Amino acid sequence: MNRKSLLIPLLTLLALSLLPGCKSAKLSDADAAMARGEYFDAQKIYRKIYNGLTKREDRPLRGEVAFKLGDCYRKLNMATRAAAAYQNAVRYEYPDSMVFYWLGRELQADGKYAQAADAYRTFLEWQPGSQLAKEGLKGCRMAIAAKEKPRTRYVVKNAKLFNSRRADFAPMLLGKDGDQQLFFTTTTEKVTGDNKSEITGMKKGDIWVAKKNERGEWEPPEPVEGELNTDMDEGIVSFSPDGQTMYYTIARRAENAHTSVEIYTSRRSEANWSAGQKYEILNDSVTATGHPSVSADGRYLYFTSDMPGGYGGKDIWRINLQDRVGSLENLGPQINTSGDEMFPYSRTDSLLYFSSDGHPGFGGLDIFKATLNSTGDRWSIDNMGQPINSAGDDFGITFDGAQERGFFSSNRGDGRGYDHIYSFELPELKITISGWVVDKDDEPVPGAVIRIVGNDGSNQKEVARDDGSFRFNLERGVSYVMMAGAKGYLNQKQEFTSDSEEADADYGVDFVLASISKPQVVENIFYDFDQATLRPESKEALDELAAMLRDNPHVALEMSSHTDRKGPLEYNIALSDRRAKSVVDYLVAAGIKPERLTWAGYGKTRPKTVTKRINKEYPQFPEGTELTEEFIMTLSPEDQEAADQINRRTEFQVTAIDFDIF
Repeated sequence: MNRKSLLIPLLTLLALSLLPGCKSAKLSDADAAMARGEYFDAQKIYRKIYNGLTKREDRPLRGEVAFKLGDCYRKLNMATRAAAAYQNAVRYEYPDSMVFYWLGRELQADGKYAQAADAYRTFLEWQPGSQLAKEGLKGCRMAIAAKEKPRTRYVVKNAKLFNSRRADFAPMLLGKDGDQQLFFTTTTEKVTGDNKSEITGMKKGDIWVAKKNERGEWEPPEPVEGELNTDMDEGIVSFSPDGQTMYYTIARRAENAHTSVEIYTSRRSEANWSAGQKYEILNDSVTATGHPSVSADGRYLYFTSDMPGGYGGKDIWRINLQDRVGSLENLGPQINTSGDEMFPYSRTDSLLYFSSDGHPGFGGLDIFKATLNSTGDRWSIDNMGQPINSAGDDFGITFDGAQERGFFSSNRGDGRGYDHIYSFELPELKITISGWVVDKDDEPVPGAVIRIVGNDGSNQKEVARDDGSFRFNLERGVSYVMMAGAKGYLNQKQEFTSDSEEADADYGVDFVLASISKPQVVENIFYDFDQATLRPESKEALDELAAMLRDNPHVALEMSSHTDRKGPLEYNIALSDRRAKSVVDYLVAAGIKPERLTWAGYGKTRPKTVTKRINKEYPQFPEGTELTEEFIMTLSPEDQEAADQINRRTEFQVTAIDFDIF
């Protein structure tokens, strides 16, 4: 079955008789074969004629034959050969401007976007109103721009188990995980019958199926059981919601007549499928219908046809399966274009996938996602992007239930134009936040509990590991509030919003908890020299301290200030007292109740003891060493200055944890 062609115009004998007299009988034979849709046979004849035209006066005829040879290759999905043939037609000055349009189409399908754009622009000089050429040019620009942008996150792989050395396409999943089957169309040499298609040169298509074994692994495909497959072209299937009725396409051909396609049905009895019965959509034998797709609720049958009343080319239509009379409906100009729209796949009542060469794409047929709005009067159309779509033909998508994975078919990268089945999957985004809960000395806090609440309603809790580490899974674009706490420590809160970009991300956040049983240094508090005035660069640390007090509303503190060993004792105590009072005044101005705060200045009477954290920054001072004046005097001038700097500090000590609790 030629999966791209549904209806081939039948040229009359009168039209054939009007061919110029210079044409040989062989050319007439080729034209007649082409008119019947026998592209494989026609291209062989055209090629022989073309190669035999060697005289200068044969140039016009050579251009005509090259154009018709390009048409054959185009119908056979051989983009590289088709483009070469159309280029020969241009070279021999074939007088039909359509040669530039088809040249653009085939160059685009071959991934040669810049050359294709030139061909489209030349054609638009002849026919500036051509919407198809405008969309083709737009698709080339989109494809060129896409090279500078990241591809979608879909992972696409060749499903080699299902593919033969011929064409395999239009996959369709049936059933659930425990009893899942994949049906598809194949032209493998093992299909029913011995005759080869005059259209493609391959054997005529059959419907095959692959099943999963008890381990959930796909087994090699086999022909469907029963009377379904015949020596005609069968393929492109869909199923009723109960899986008992199959809708599929048959391509029929009578001698010296054009190919026609029709929708048939088959019923399942256990594992066997019955012989097909024609499904009547219109009461005539001329209109072609194919590519059936049953809606998820079983109400509608979507299909492809070029019947009158469409928008040009092949359109997607639907009919009510329960009440057919008067229900035939074209899906309208938002979906259908003057090009071809084919291979519909109805996933839900508001989500339709289809393939088109009329909407802007990367070349050939692209797969599009159509979403119906809440009022049911407008579809939004989105190209599924790369790597789902390619420069070649991409079509016939099927999804594994609600999962963003499944199969589709494509002839990408195959110079013979053969279609193959590909798997696709959209991996789940891995968005996490991780970090550590430690105390002021960089030691893990035992038993620390971290809670994280999102504005999407999520609420998670985790106990930090022995090393203080933790990790949470997040969602995109959500604002979170996190709180860490542990017995004997003050709580700490942090807020952040995860990025809305579709990419994996790991956010980092650490909690440094303050002990309630020992003094805690407040880093980055600065005063003017020999003054109690807070410097502006102290604001960030003081605001964090105020936030901590708001997060711990029942805690009361003593703020203390300390000086180094230099200067008179009484003077240093008075100076440090004023400095501690400055911090308390700032916190009160920030909204902290004054009853929760006291202050004290200790001057140089309480030298600092070296902690593990201080030792990391100043390894010359052993952990546990008290930085007394006597010890400092034994040091080098550089180390004396470092020790004095450590002693000059602002601290807080928790004095109560039950303030205003009753």
